[in-house]
Amino acid sequence: MALFDIEELLRENSYPGRGIIIGQSADGKNAMIAYFIMGRSENSRNRIFERFDGGMRTKAYDESKLVDPSLIIYNPYLKRGLVDIVTNGDQTDTIYQHLEEGETFEDALMTREFEPDAPNFTPRISGICYYCLPRDTFTYSLSILKSANGDPTVCNRYFYRYAPRKGIGHFIHTYRCDGNPIPSFYGEPEEVALPNTAQELSDMLWKNLNADNKVSLFVRCVPLDGSEPVEIITNKNV
Repeated sequence: MALFDIEELLRENSYPGRGIIIGQSADGKNAMIAYFIMGRSENSRNRIFERFDGGMRTKAYDESKLVDPSLIIYNPYLKRGLVDIVTNGDQTDTIYQHLEEGETFEDALMTREFEPDAPNFTPRISGICYYCLPRDTFTYSLSILKSANGDPTVCNRYFYRYAPRKGIGHFIHTYRCDGNPIPSFYGEPEEVALPNTAQELSDMLWKNLNADNKVSLFVRCVPLDGSEPVEIITNKNV
C-alpha cells in the first residue's frame, strides 16, 4: 500500500508548482509517467503542451502575451530509444545529449543547478525510465537540484533510483506549497498509488490540481508487452 494518496496531496496543496510522477500501473502491465505545470503569473499561465515527433514541448498559447520565454519554454519530454526523459526545464536536452555521448542521467545533472529565478530559486526536477529488452520491465530514477534552504551559493543534488512495484509511483514537485518566496520541495519523492490506465491517471490528476493554478498535464502509459504507448495531453488553454 502506498504511503500517500495523490488526490489528497494535490487537493491540500494549492501550488506544488511543476510535478513528475513515475511508476507502475496497479495491474503491473504499464510504466506510467505524468508531468504537470502550474502558474501564478500571466506569463506562466499562458502556455500549452504540444506533442512533436520524439518529444513534447511547452508553447505560448497567445504569442502576443509572451514576456520572457527563458524558463517557461522548453521540452519537458524527450524519447531516446528505450529511454523516456521528463523534466521541468531545458535540462531535458542536457540529459538527452549526455546519453548520446555515452554518459548517464547523473552525469548530465551534475552539470546543472537550480533555476536562476531569485528569490524562489526553483528546483530542477527530472525523471528517467529505462525499458529492458524484451520490454517486460523497467527501472526509473528521479532527481532534484535545489539551493541549500534558499542559499543560492550552494546547489544540492539528490538522486533516487527505483525498481517498479505494482500500483506504486513516486511523485516529486518543485514546491512544498504556495508562498513568497515559494518554499522548495523537501525530502524524498512521495510514494503514491497509481491506477491501471492513462485515462484514469489523467482524470485523477487534472481533477485534483488547483483549478486556478493548473495549466497543462501530460500522461504517458507504456505497455510492457511492447504494444503502442498511450499519451494524453490536457491543456487549460484550449
